[in-house]
Amino acid sequence: MGVELPNRNTLSYNMADDDGDVSLSDRELVKHVRDALKSVQSGDMDKYNQLVAVIHTKETDYTYDEALLETSLKALSGTVSNIDFAHHEFLLSAVFGMSMWNYRPAVMDALVDLIISLAASNGNFVDSCLDMLVSNFKPPFYLLDKLNQDNVRRKKENVLSRVHRALKSIADLVPLSPLRLMLIVIQRMPTNYKKDYNIVEYVENMLKLESGELGELVGSTILMAVVDRLIDLDVEIGWDDILQDEPSNTSIFEMELEDMDEAADDDELSGCKFPGETLNRKSLGANIVAELLDNLMVRTFDHLESCKDAGRLIEVFETLLESFEITILTAYKSKFAQFVIFYACALDPENCGVKFPMMLSNLFVRDGRSELIRMSAVSYLASYLSRGRFLSTSFIVSMLKRLVDWCLEYSKFQGGDVNPKAHRVFYSGCQAIFYVLCFRMRSIMDVPRLKQLFLMPLEQILKHKLNPLLVCLPSVVAEFLRQAKAARLFTVSKAFIFDDLLESEHSREFGGLERLDMFFPFDPCLLKNSNSFIQPFFVFWSRVRTTYDNDEEVSSEEDDVDDFLNENAEDAIDDMMVRSSDERDLYLDEFDYALNKMSITPKYSFVGSQAEKPLRMPSRIRPSTSPESL
Repeated sequence: MGVELPNRNTLSYNMADDDGDVSLSDRELVKHVRDALKSVQSGDMDKYNQLVAVIHTKETDYTYDEALLETSLKALSGTVSNIDFAHHEFLLSAVFGMSMWNYRPAVMDALVDLIISLAASNGNFVDSCLDMLVSNFKPPFYLLDKLNQDNVRRKKENVLSRVHRALKSIADLVPLSPLRLMLIVIQRMPTNYKKDYNIVEYVENMLKLESGELGELVGSTILMAVVDRLIDLDVEIGWDDILQDEPSNTSIFEMELEDMDEAADDDELSGCKFPGETLNRKSLGANIVAELLDNLMVRTFDHLESCKDAGRLIEVFETLLESFEITILTAYKSKFAQFVIFYACALDPENCGVKFPMMLSNLFVRDGRSELIRMSAVSYLASYLSRGRFLSTSFIVSMLKRLVDWCLEYSKFQGGDVNPKAHRVFYSGCQAIFYVLCFRMRSIMDVPRLKQLFLMPLEQILKHKLNPLLVCLPSVVAEFLRQAKAARLFTVSKAFIFDDLLESEHSREFGGLERLDMFFPFDPCLLKNSNSFIQPFFVFWSRVRTTYDNDEEVSSEEDDVDDFLNENAEDAIDDMMVRSSDERDLYLDEFDYALNKMSITPKYSFVGSQAEKPLRMPSRIRPSTSPESL
């Protein structure tokens, strides 16, 4: 409140009775404190100032007397009806400024009782009481680097368990307080990430609120606020923090073969190298914002696991879906935050794993939404269907069929020639189909009845005058055509080939080599700790069996890994869930080579010899800086 407290060095808090006996009964103690409060109105401030000075002490003060402070707080709880803002501003400032991290359990309990009593006694105190409790979500700065110490961990548990019990007690006594609590929690959420490093502890408490007894009242709003903060951090991480530019004639990212010996010098993603830009997780790891985002996402992943264990993941997922549509889907350059919903889908493939792509496909095929939303939705859908290891082939085909049916129906009413700007939603749908088939064509071809579901209409789309093969990203088109030829999916005639596959005017206009408007949101996660959660559920390009693969060339080591993951995936994933983060890292190291070397697709394109370089599937496509870019 900005008041100047009395100098307690000149004060003595004399609670003795007239005979000098300091052993007062509870009733006498309450009377003594009540008299101190009432004396303010008559102008006698001595007893009141002494009381304020006692309340204002903490363990580190040389005048600190734990028994005296505990007794005084208890006495105040018995006389809250005599406290008001007008006359006792000093006292209230001292109480609401107390941090439970500065006291032992006995004082904490007395303080909590006082806060609850104040909230229940006067509606004018509710916001201040809630604000005081929420302020204890964050440990003092001097404890941040000691949170792993046993004594500090015990202190943390002592503080936070009391804070959350107090919030629940106030909610029971003041029914409207949860609404005020939501506003206070969100308003107090740290925003200066470079200075306020205890945001991780704060978010941890927000998630504890979501899963606690107040979750039914505040949970959805709190969870959406957490996702909003993840996005805020995400967009602060520039691509320059992730990539180190090198001179090159091209700006598209391409997969390259990386020997294991070369990859061993870095972690599992060092195998991703691109002409013009080299991925460097080490430089990203040194980024404060990236490290903070990584830690927050790990806390969120842990929270989702606890929700699954409690049987409430589906309920929480509904909030995540809403948050995704409002926040993530519309976020420009989102790089990592979207993996929160990916992980939730992986934890419950039969429910969450189906609802998410259904929502995306609905957004794409139904008119009424903006073109950018529809294009973003289908990009997310394509990336999700390609990368989700937990998705069945039959489900992927059903999603592809829906996209193919929409594109075919759209093309029937279009008689014009190629026009990337006029038909960009159509081309984004076609590119999504090509991209998914690059990852899934072989598994689909293994089930003849599945490929027939969309084979003929897809061929009609490819032969249409809108010519999506001329417009979509050349690297995606090249890989799709190569696999289609190897699978004899249809006759790859001249109608499917254009003169300059590497770079055409139309592909540049829509999102080709220069503009890079299209993106694949679930490309490999570069945040190291977060990736350890995602990795068991993720399809890495190096592990994709294409239609042109010669199985005899696959090493026995890779076969062993594939057999293990295919036959024991469920057991392996369950085992991952019960491991600590360190154990999880060690566990994943066994499979890093097979799962992460990120080798190329075609070494040479079959579609023509004009290209100076082989076409390769893009690992990550950076959005352009144009305003309309996604």
